[in-house]
Order: sequence, then C-alpha cells, then structure tokens
Amino acid sequence: MNLAAFPASPATPAALPCNEMPLNPSSAFSSSLLRRSLRASLRRISPMASAAAPTSAPAAATENGAAKVAEQRPVQVAKRLEKFKTTIFTQMSMLAIKHGAINLGQGFPNFDGPDFVKEAAIQAINAGKNQYARGFGVPELNSAIAERFLKDSGLQVDPDKEVTVTSGCTEAIAATILGLINPGDEVILFAPFYDSYEATLSMAGANVKAITLRAPDFAVPLEELKAAVSKNTKAIMINTPHNPTGKMFTREELEFIATLCKENDVLLFSDEVYDKLAFEADHISMASIPGMYERTVTMNSLGKTFSLTGWKIGWAIAPPHLTWGLRQAHSFLTFATCTPMQAAAAAALRAPDSYFEELKRDYSAKKAILLEGLKAAGFIVYPSSGTYFIMVDHTPFGFDNDIEFCEYLIREVGVVAIPPSVFYLNPEDGKNLVRFTFCKDEDTLRAAVKRMKTKLRKK
Repeated sequence: MNLAAFPASPATPAALPCNEMPLNPSSAFSSSLLRRSLRASLRRISPMASAAAPTSAPAAATENGAAKVAEQRPVQVAKRLEKFKTTIFTQMSMLAIKHGAINLGQGFPNFDGPDFVKEAAIQAINAGKNQYARGFGVPELNSAIAERFLKDSGLQVDPDKEVTVTSGCTEAIAATILGLINPGDEVILFAPFYDSYEATLSMAGANVKAITLRAPDFAVPLEELKAAVSKNTKAIMINTPHNPTGKMFTREELEFIATLCKENDVLLFSDEVYDKLAFEADHISMASIPGMYERTVTMNSLGKTFSLTGWKIGWAIAPPHLTWGLRQAHSFLTFATCTPMQAAAAAALRAPDSYFEELKRDYSAKKAILLEGLKAAGFIVYPSSGTYFIMVDHTPFGFDNDIEFCEYLIREVGVVAIPPSVFYLNPEDGKNLVRFTFCKDEDTLRAAVKRMKTKLRKK
C-alpha cells in the first residue's frame, strides 16, 4: 500500500497560535450553552449535562417503508464516574477556539520543545526503535531518571527495581493509586487539586478527604491535617510545586507531613512534575526527608520541563515493595510507553545544567509579564513560587463566582482562564478564584494582558 497516496489531514483550528485567532462574538457556542456547560462542571451533576457527552436526538428511521422515531437513549457510565464531567481543561480549550479567545487556561505551551530532544526522537525512529518497549521502561531512560533523581534529591535508586516509566504522570498517578489503594481506604488530598486525583481515587473505591489550602499564601493548616489522619488513612497525596496555586510546600510543612506518615504508617504519593519550575526556593522532594523514601512514591514527567506535553512520558520512583503494586497496575493499564520517545527522554534528562537555568529564566520573564498585567487589570494577585500558574481573586469585578466570571472573560474579553472551584470537594471554597497560565510566548501574554486591561472594569 502506498501511504503517500493518502492526503494528510488538514490542520485543525486547535493547531493555530492562539494570538492569531480573531475574537468571534458570533460563535456558534452560545452564551447560554457555555453557561450550562461550565456550571455543570461546577455542580458535577448527571453526565447528561456534559458538554462533550454524546446525545441521541430523535431521528427518522425507515422500517418496512414507514418512518419511525428512533429512541433517545441516555449515555451510560459506571457509577464510580457518574459525578465526573469532561475535564475543565478540555472544555476551556474548546471554548478558546470557538470564541477566538487567547487561551491562558490549559497548561500546555504554545511553543515547541528543544531541538536536541526532538532530534533524538527522530534518530531513535530511524534506528528502528519502534516496537514494544520493556514494560517498565527502556534501560537507557530508567538509568537517566535514576541519575537525574540522584542529582536533584541526593537519593540513589535502582533503575531496574525502583523506576517505572509510564505514559505521562497521569498514568503514574493512576498506576500508583490503582496498584496500592484498596476499596474503602482513606486518602487525604490538598484542595484545590489536579482533577485526575479524585477521579482515579473514585475508580479505586477510595474514600477521599480534602484539606483546603487558603489564600493568600495557601499554607497547610497543620493541626487540621493532623486531626484528619485516622486509623483508616492509607495515603496522603501532595503536589509540590502545587497546581493550581503556584505554592511550594515548605520544609516545615513537608517534615510535619512526614512525621504524621511515620507515626500513623501512612504512604505518601508525591506529584513533582513542576520541580524544575521553582522560582523562589529550591524544590524539596518528599522522598528526601529522613525516613520517608520507604513509604513514598515520587511521580514526575517530561512534558512540563521540556515543553513536550503531547509525548506523555512520565515515571514513578518508589522502593521495591511499593513498585511491585504500581507495576502490576501499569502492566494492565498501558503495559509499555512509546519506545522512540523514551530514547529521546533519556537524552533530555541528561541535558546540561544550563538548559534548566535558561528554562527558569525564560519562565521568570513570562511570569513577570502576566503577573504585572493581572495587577494592572485590577485582579487581586496571589504569590506564585512555582509551576507556570498564577491564582487571582476576581471579586473586584463584581461577579458571584468563578464560573460566571470565566464565562464573561471568554465571551466579552477574549481571554480564557480556568475556574478552579472544580478542583475542590466543596466548590464554594474556590468560587472567588481564577487560575491563569503563563506557559505561552511573550507576544501572546502581552496580547491577553492588553485585552484584560482594555475591557475589564471594576464594580
């Protein structure tokens, strides 16, 4: 078969730089539909309201020459996932395209990753590294992950027994939870949290408790956390630097959590995908706290650090007795991860220190543009010490909640942000907040700031 005879798929609007898409007030995605879609996410009601849920409108069918109205059937979903919707990230990215809005919502760069990493992927493909990889990772990547972890945390791990390569950090999270958490186990999260945490815990049948981090500094309420730990607590899950707040857990907070884990025989799951985007303090890996490696799973990925989010290369580092469970789950989730991209990831992780220093300088400049712009536009802006997110208070503009404000921001201003109330067990805790991302080129950030400064008005 001559595959060259088949035309390439046309570029989709999603591929266009967001600053090249004109604002389109007459979008087919109406204001009322937008409001229903976003509020459905906030309420987490029946999946029938999901913006992306398939529907079966009555349709004419012919049977024995007679017209017959087809039965309208509800969508089907397992009970453990009934309350979850199409992710807010997907919804907002779709709306950015439909409204010609600049997307400062979903955390993916609108610029490409480094050439030396892409070239390593091309070389691996041309070298024939295109079949199934070893289930827990190709040896060169496992070794590179272990080398990088030693350099960053001071901990030496066995690449074959303690490192598992996964299809992105989201799969590392899923494999860890599904491989180590039993139905009825209690897991403590810090709200707001990445939405995958709660959904995956629901699939595992876990009971979720949430400790809310509150503005302005989003500090851990230590005594509240201590009181929340019970005889049923199996694990505590942290994310540092923290999405969506930009908070970095302090050494005092990490040591307090570590003490609770050791005293109560609790596991610790640590999502550290933003470890190279720490602006105001050095990142501290929880596994490096004395006595914690033996009860910690450390999860990370390539995408954020190397602006290659579409490659979905992640990993989990854990002692052998915990690696066993997560590998069992990984084996039946994806079995193996893309082979040539693993070879390229190994090259990426062995990048010189100058790459990571330049990355931080570049993002610091982007952060300054957005931070000063948000202040000038009238937001109450909270500190962001890590990640590429900034959390703000939208209440100066007179809206009742984050959903209403984000609807207005898309429709009338032409900028997309994320309403973070969907990242709380109690959405009321996040109704005054909005999350923006600065993982965009500087022209895009300046264009978004200009729109907000021009069109937003305090009330």
